[in-house]
Amino acid sequence: MPEQDPPLPPTESLDAHASGTHPAQLLSDVASLPPLPGVYRYFDGHGNVLYVGKAINLKKRVSSYFQKNHGGTRIGHMVSKIARLETTAVRSEAEALLLENNLIKTLNPKYNILFRDDKSYPYLKMTATGKSGSDQFARVSYFRGAVEKKHHYFGPYPSAWSVKEAIQLMQKVFRLRTCEDPVFNNRTRPCLLYQIKRCSAPCVGHISAQDYAQSVADAQRFLNGDAREVMTELESRMMAYAERLEFEQAAELRNQVSALSNVLHQQSVDNVSDRDVDILAVKVQGGRACVNLAMVRGGRHSGDRPYFPVHVEDAADLGEETVAGELGSKRSVEMQVLDAFIAQHYLQVSVPPSLVVSVPVDPALLAALSEQTGVKVSAVHHPREQRRVWLEMAETNAGLQLARLLAEEGSQQARTRALAESLDLGLDNLDELRVECFDISHTAGESTQASCVVFEQHKMQNAQYRRYTIHDITPGDDYAAMRQVLLRRYSKLAEALQEAKQLGVTPPGIGRLPDLVLVDGGKGQVSMAREVFEQLGLELSLIVGVEKGEGRRIGLEELVFADGRDKVYLGKDSAALMLVAQIRDEAHRFAITGMRAARAKVRMDGGKLEDIPGIGPKRRARLLQRFGGVRGVALASADDIAQVEGISADLAQEIYRALH
Repeated sequence: MPEQDPPLPPTESLDAHASGTHPAQLLSDVASLPPLPGVYRYFDGHGNVLYVGKAINLKKRVSSYFQKNHGGTRIGHMVSKIARLETTAVRSEAEALLLENNLIKTLNPKYNILFRDDKSYPYLKMTATGKSGSDQFARVSYFRGAVEKKHHYFGPYPSAWSVKEAIQLMQKVFRLRTCEDPVFNNRTRPCLLYQIKRCSAPCVGHISAQDYAQSVADAQRFLNGDAREVMTELESRMMAYAERLEFEQAAELRNQVSALSNVLHQQSVDNVSDRDVDILAVKVQGGRACVNLAMVRGGRHSGDRPYFPVHVEDAADLGEETVAGELGSKRSVEMQVLDAFIAQHYLQVSVPPSLVVSVPVDPALLAALSEQTGVKVSAVHHPREQRRVWLEMAETNAGLQLARLLAEEGSQQARTRALAESLDLGLDNLDELRVECFDISHTAGESTQASCVVFEQHKMQNAQYRRYTIHDITPGDDYAAMRQVLLRRYSKLAEALQEAKQLGVTPPGIGRLPDLVLVDGGKGQVSMAREVFEQLGLELSLIVGVEKGEGRRIGLEELVFADGRDKVYLGKDSAALMLVAQIRDEAHRFAITGMRAARAKVRMDGGKLEDIPGIGPKRRARLLQRFGGVRGVALASADDIAQVEGISADLAQEIYRALH
C-alpha cells in the first residue's frame, strides 16, 4: 500500500514537553516540512551538529521526534538539546542515503554511528610500458595515494603486509623488477635478486623486452584472477620449447610453472568465479561494535581489517525508533551498524560487485550503491561453500578484535579512574577527563619543536595533537620553549574565558581548559608553567610535572605540582602512573618525530646542490643525471658521488656532509 501521512497537529498542539523546551521557530519549521524524501540535521544551541538522518517522508519522520515525551532515554536526551533544524529535500531515497552519509563523514555528528578511518588503502602498482630505457620494463611497487590513469593498479589491499606479500609473489613467480629507475639505469651487473632468482635482470639485458612484456602480461592476468589460464598457457609454451629442443628456455618455464603451482596450492584458490569479493562480519557487545572487512582480490584472500564505530548505543536507539516508525519493522543494532559501515566506507573506496555479509543489508542501500557506481552490487547473507568459509573466518576475527578492544578499554578506564582518584580531581564523569601534555625536543638546539598531545574519553585523541615550531629563543633553552608553547596554547582561550566570565554567558565556539596539564620535567619546567598560568589568570592546580626518578629509571617518576603541594610518588605498579607514563611517552614521541622531520627538511632544503661551494650548473646536472634527483644524491655514499665526472674525492665528501 502507498504510504499515507497522518494528519499533523498544528504547532501549538505538539507535545507539551516539546513545546515547552524547544524554540517556537523550530516547532514551526517542523510543522511546515514537506512530505518528500530528504535529509535532516539537528543542531544544539551552540551550533554543534547532533544528528544527521534520512527520511522517505521528511514530514512524518521529523515530527515523530516531537510528538511524544521520550523521557530519560538517549533519544530524549538528544531531542532535549535540539535548537535548530536544517533539511534538504532530494528526489529519491537513494539520493537521501548518499547525501546522509556524505554529511555524516563531513559533519561528525554526536549521535550517529560513525566510522573513522583516515588511512587510505594500499595498492600494488605496475608502471606502464614505454619505448626506451627503464620504461620498457614495467616495475612492481607498493603504492598509496592518488592513482594515475597511465599505470596499472591492483587492489585495494587491507594492509601494507598484503601488498608486500603480493610483490614477493610477483618476484618469485614472474621475476619482475622492483628497483627504482635511477638504480635500474645505472646498473652494470645483476643485483642479488637476480642471483636468488627473484628478478630476470632486464637492467643488464638478461631478458629481452618482448619476453619481459610477456611476463608482465602473465602477472597482470594472475592478479586479475586468471591463475589457471596463466598456468595452462605457461605449460603450453614450455612444451613448445621442448619440442624445438630449446631446453634452457623450457627449463625456465618449468621453474615458473612449479613456483606458480606451489602458490596456488598454498592459497587454496579453487573458486575462480569469486574474483573480487568483500566479506563483512559485524559483532556488537558491551556497547561497542566491530566490523571486520576481509578482501578477496583476484580470487585470493588478501587479509582483513577491523573497524570500530563510535556512538553505537546512541545511534542504535535512534535508529530503532525512527526506522520502525517509517518502514514498519525494526532493524537490529548489527544491521544498523553494517548499513552505516557500507554507506560510509564505500563513499571513497570502490565497491566490488559481490558482498558477503553476516546480517541482511538494506536493499535501498544496495540500490543506492549500484546507482552511484554503475555496477550492480549484490549482498549474500547465507553463503555456501568457499564463501561460507570466508564469512566464518571474518566472524571469528570480528569477535576476537572486539574482545581485545573491550579488554583494552576496560584497562584504560581503570587507569583513568586511578589517576582521577590519586590526584583528587573530583570528576563526576570520567569520560570527560581531558589531559594535555607538553614536551620539547631538539638536537643541540637545532629545529626546536614542542608537542601537545590530548587524552580524552579514555584514549589518545590523535586528531587533536598539535606541534609548535619554537622561534626566537636561545638554542637549547627548554624553559623558554615551554613558556612559548604554553602561551601560544592557552592565551586566546584564557582571554575568551575571562570575557565570558565578565558577560556572565558562554558564547558558542569557546573551548574548555583541560582538567590536567602535564609537562615533561621537574621543578624548573613546572615553575615556568606556573609563571605562564599566573600571567594568564588560570588555575595553578591544573599543572603537574612528571619528574624522572633516581637514575632516570622508568617507574620511579614523581609528580610535581605547581600549586605548592608535596611531590607524589604513585608507585611503579600504579595504574595511574601507567597512564601518566603513556601520555608522557606519546608527547615525547610526537615531539621527536616532528623535530626530526623539521631537521631533515632544513638540511635537505638548506643543502641544495647549487648552494654547495664548488657545485655549478654542469656538475649539478651530472649529479642529477647520475642519481636521478637530489634525493638520489642524498642516498648515495661519498665514494659513489666521487665516481661522477668532475667530482673529486674532497668535493664528494663536502657534498655528502652538506646533504646529511
